[in-house]
Amino acid sequence: MSLQFVDPGLPRQRFGWFSKPIGLDMPIVSYGHAGPAVLLYPTAAADFLENERFFLVKSIEPMLFDGRLRLFSIDSINRNAWMDRDLPVDVQARRQAGYSRYVEDEVVPYIRHVCRDDGARILTTGASFGGFHAANQFFRRPDLFSGVIGMSGFYDLTPGYLRGYADENCYRNNPAWFVPDLEGRHLERLRHESRIVLVTGQGAHEAPDATRRMGGILNAKGIPHWLDVWGADVNHDWPWWRRMLPYFLEKLGF
Repeated sequence: MSLQFVDPGLPRQRFGWFSKPIGLDMPIVSYGHAGPAVLLYPTAAADFLENERFFLVKSIEPMLFDGRLRLFSIDSINRNAWMDRDLPVDVQARRQAGYSRYVEDEVVPYIRHVCRDDGARILTTGASFGGFHAANQFFRRPDLFSGVIGMSGFYDLTPGYLRGYADENCYRNNPAWFVPDLEGRHLERLRHESRIVLVTGQGAHEAPDATRRMGGILNAKGIPHWLDVWGADVNHDWPWWRRMLPYFLEKLGF
């Protein structure tokens, strides 16, 4: 008997298309039948089903069955960008910029179509590198996204990935760089029309200072957020993310 990662009765639909900004076939899977949309990113260089295989989707099944939210999960671009160390940084950054356009120009319209809401703003979430992508996407376009739950994430590519390089693609896809410069309607949406959770543990392989630094950037811009630092027993691992995600979705009113 094959292992069931989600309840077989849970509405689940796979779809996908060729994305020109990326130059790849990009799959997407949705779970649930009703409710506001949540976009979930995988960790590291993983695929669109990783969060299912590691039972993160399972952790919020009651919400999905109840129609309290509809979950969408997509592939990462990291294996073709930041985690391919043989690529020059400018190529990595260009591919990241294409990924951001793919989400904004293709994934968002698809989710809105499925949810039958042309003006829906979507909550983003993810763990580890997925937390970076969730935050980057949200802070870039709060007109499209309503908030973020960043779990055990980092929000600055400088230390491990940019290797001293900088260009417009780097700047526009690195929250630690572009958020301090935000102003106008963009900033007002973040201050008054968004929900932001940054959570991290302090155990093995966690980097709580990365989350604290992003909290400091938000404080300096007057952007309300919930920064939650869990204990020294909370490791950078799936059992904790399976606790974090349902907990914070509940707290945000899902």
